[in-house]
Amino acid sequence: MDDVDLRYHYLFWKVAHFLVEYKHYRILNLSPDQDELWLENPRMKEGNIIRIVRKDLDWGNWVKKDLELTSVNGEKIRKSLGKRKLHIKNLYISTFPPVDGDSRLFLDPMSYHKTTIQPILFHGEDGVKELKTHPFFSKGEWELPSEVVEANVEWIKNMTMTASSKQIKKEKQLFERGKPFFTYFFIAVQVIMFLILELNGGSKDSQTLIQFGAKYNPLMIEGEWWRLVTPIFLHIGLLHLLMNTLALYYLGTAVEKMFGRSRFVIIYMLSGIAGTLASFLFTSNLSAGASGAIFGCFGALLYFGVLYPNVFFRTMGSNIIAVILLNLVLGFTIPGIDNAGHIGGLAGGFLAAGIVSLPHVFRPLRQLLFLMGSILLTSVLIWKGIGTDSTSWDVDTVNGVAQERIANQEWEEAVNILTPVVEEGDPNAQTFFYLSYAEIKQNQLAPAKEHLMAAIEEDEGFHEAHYNLALILIDSGSREEAFLHAKKAYELNKKDKNYEKLYKELQRSP
Repeated sequence: MDDVDLRYHYLFWKVAHFLVEYKHYRILNLSPDQDELWLENPRMKEGNIIRIVRKDLDWGNWVKKDLELTSVNGEKIRKSLGKRKLHIKNLYISTFPPVDGDSRLFLDPMSYHKTTIQPILFHGEDGVKELKTHPFFSKGEWELPSEVVEANVEWIKNMTMTASSKQIKKEKQLFERGKPFFTYFFIAVQVIMFLILELNGGSKDSQTLIQFGAKYNPLMIEGEWWRLVTPIFLHIGLLHLLMNTLALYYLGTAVEKMFGRSRFVIIYMLSGIAGTLASFLFTSNLSAGASGAIFGCFGALLYFGVLYPNVFFRTMGSNIIAVILLNLVLGFTIPGIDNAGHIGGLAGGFLAAGIVSLPHVFRPLRQLLFLMGSILLTSVLIWKGIGTDSTSWDVDTVNGVAQERIANQEWEEAVNILTPVVEEGDPNAQTFFYLSYAEIKQNQLAPAKEHLMAAIEEDEGFHEAHYNLALILIDSGSREEAFLHAKKAYELNKKDKNYEKLYKELQRSP
């Protein structure tokens, strides 16, 4: 390699070193001949990809073909980085310009689909002068040694590669903030709680789940707000436990490594609470599971993507987004999946991650805005989603709350809850039955009779309603009609001794 070649190879690596060390570019690819280098700067939107080529240009047609190939490769990079548009600065370092080159070849940018390429030529001694005056490169030191030897080239190349290695090491540290501990702790807790459920009636038994803290709207309305937390550690069936444990193992360890132990605990718990709250506000089903907290881990990873978009999409971003979308689609199409809890957990994880941020990334204004936004959003949802007006509750919640009041012998409170729903809401047979039961306890037999008849009209096979109506009809002297309902109750449930006794008594009486 002659002295002239060495000067321009030195300039090639000096430009690369400036971009890596001072402009924070990251090396994407270096050709085997080490005369072509692709670099990326995730911090910059404009000109975030730079390609440097060391070649003595001869013909303009070669430049045109090279730019076309570069545009194709640029599109591949754009898609892999998940960017809507890509801008490439294409630098040629040459001894001379192309013999037949049109000066406009290095003036006008060219576009290919969503990739724009700006070709720039630095050639000869004029190239060094242009570097000094170019807006993008002007802050660099571009004086070349009067005599360049191979040792100079090797030195500047090693400086560049060392700076690049430091960048890569720093990037890897984003994923290794510490060793997971609480991920394994939460896994242990949910496994222990599953065993406790199985030993006390079964993890699929509704009463056992309610007893140990599953999300149950009626009791939460009654004031058991600790149920926002306890469902996170309960699971319904072995398959549910295995799936969530596996998901927590992979996602939890990743998030705990990125955010650190204390931040992970905050993110996990707030996500779980947000998932339970969303489920409480938008669904009436009995539910439990760590799914909301696990989706919160997805949300935390999305926030990581906001802070480090290029690192995110280059490593895991596309896969994370695809898994989230797949789970949400499955949640909307497969019955029995608590999608409200999933979405609530996802949003909760994103917001919680924004509040605590990443280690060594202190953004006080942004973190305060995330905190205030989270409080405001939660307040609005609670205010819109629940109130003291029972007509705004779903019918299952109304019936559940009424059942709790009746169990506590709060007859008047049960009537106050059920009456507005019967008059203005969308009652079902259970609603009419609970209202009639509370009315019977207050000796309001006339309205109780009407509501029992309404319950039977809604559900002809409601044996309890037939039995209670038969008792009221006996008191009013309508024994023949009472006999018909007692008979119906007995036919529907012959195992109930009270039904059998009443039926046979009325059957014997004239």
